[in-house]
Amino acid sequence: MEDVWQQAASFLEDIFARTDLELRVAVKRRSTGPVLDIEGADSELLQSQTGELLEAVQHLINQIFGRQLPAGERLVCDVEGFRATREAELQAMANLAAKQVRDSGVSFTFQPMNANERRIIHLTLADQEDLYTESIGEGSERKLKVGLKPAR
Repeated sequence: MEDVWQQAASFLEDIFARTDLELRVAVKRRSTGPVLDIEGADSELLQSQTGELLEAVQHLINQIFGRQLPAGERLVCDVEGFRATREAELQAMANLAAKQVRDSGVSFTFQPMNANERRIIHLTLADQEDLYTESIGEGSERKLKVGLKPAR
């Protein structure tokens, strides 16, 4: 298993070297699973556009190496703590949207976001008894809506 993680890290380092990107990859074991931690002078490139390129790199790695991992395990790519920072931002946005919905009584719909980001908001608000969350739309235009549950 850890051999697969190292193969994935070497694969990424090879791609970065061939494209003249100054990036290094370290394999880290976290409670949530393996993380390919990327850092270097070109790390900002992977963080731009709310991490779209980082998501693409992670998708590519999981398509190539995912079948060699135990069922349910995925390789996560992170760059200089970007994912933790983005998760905290999304949780704050979810809580702000929840307050706005409660105060106004009007549903709130986020701008389009990827599945991982929608999942973080769903999980952040999952225990709120008076609110519901739902994904609406299709493909890259998929959004997340927060609304009040009907009174019982």
